[in-house]
Amino acid sequence: FTDNGRDMMGDDVPNDELNVAWKRGLHFGFPFCHQGDVPDPEFGAQRACSTTEPPVQKLGAHVAALGFTFYTGDMFPASYKNAAIIAEHGSWNRSSPSGYRVMVARTDGRRVTSYETFLDGFMPGRSTAPGGRAATRLATGRPVDVLQMPDGSILISDDFGNRILRVSYQR
Repeated sequence: FTDNGRDMMGDDVPNDELNVAWKRGLHFGFPFCHQGDVPDPEFGAQRACSTTEPPVQKLGAHVAALGFTFYTGDMFPASYKNAAIIAEHGSWNRSSPSGYRVMVARTDGRRVTSYETFLDGFMPGRSTAPGGRAATRLATGRPVDVLQMPDGSILISDDFGNRILRVSYQR
């Protein structure tokens, strides 16, 4: 599962997380610890980060990873099989924007072996875009969730562009 890091701790902290609940009873830190190693300024003294389950992947601060699916189809190359495809809605309070894309996390079970861009282009001029709410006005889209169709194509919902995108792969 993904979760969003707490706001108001800075531009680069804490990271959003991809977590794996591989057994019962795990504690993933909230509200005491963020990203596995950052104590919360208000609640951190109540529980040490060392007693919590760290994320399998730090996704980046304020990317707002809202939805994901595990790809089980056959349309895309075999390297996508069982990978997590993650919708990053995008930041609203960083001095430079983050997120606004769809990522793919390849795993070998409990470990992420690669984390890379699947679909980008929702934030033109990312490197020069202003931060904060001004960034959201420049966005051409904000991915919310992903869904695999029976034919193996991927649907991506976009609540800023009021659309659903379909991504397919032709060999």
